[in-house]
Amino acid sequence: MVLAFASIGVASAEDVVAQPVAAVDELPHGQEVSDTVIELAGWVVASKDNQGYPFAIMDKAAAQILVFGGDGRLRGAAPGLFGSATGDHTAPGVAGLALREIPGRDRTTPAGRFVGGFGPSIDAGRVLWVDYDSAVSIHPTATGVPAERRVERLASPSPDDNRVTHGCINVSPGFYEQIIRSTFDRGGVFYILPDKATLAETFPEFAQGRVTTEPKDGKGAPPAHR
Repeated sequence: MVLAFASIGVASAEDVVAQPVAAVDELPHGQEVSDTVIELAGWVVASKDNQGYPFAIMDKAAAQILVFGGDGRLRGAAPGLFGSATGDHTAPGVAGLALREIPGRDRTTPAGRFVGGFGPSIDAGRVLWVDYDSAVSIHPTATGVPAERRVERLASPSPDDNRVTHGCINVSPGFYEQIIRSTFDRGGVFYILPDKATLAETFPEFAQGRVTTEPKDGKGAPPAHR
């Protein structure tokens, strides 16, 4: 993985993100990280939107999760499994339903900025809640329902088969233990890129920063999501 953080007009390159040699990289060979993710990470650090807490950026389209320490240093990057339904909403009352009761259309991983941390759950013990109100958490992939082939999907080099969960985010057990658990032991901030909504709707302050700092191409403001 080549994760080159360029200046986005709000800070010098040195101020954005310094990469440690020891960052864990589980992304498939040759898979790139989008410009949007790179710019969002730089903006989070430069604007101190994470308020010193560790943070993660999740790209549903690319099925990627990138984890950063509170100092903005990349700690790890890995593929993830996300909600089987395309969409950025959380259906009313979905948090109170058993998994089998959640309609297929509502098995979404919501987009947005969330402040979360470890806490109890009814059926899985202590979990890392991304958003407690919508019952979305990060947890290691388990065999679960064999027909879902979650382990195989996570190992696949393509992101096309990574939409299979009821809305939670799954990562490999090794990445969870080595990176997720230790990084977010005291909580953190989670940024989930949208499927359908615009960046202006999902991250308005970040989107506004892009409009005011990036050059125009003669056709108005640059697109919100590249």
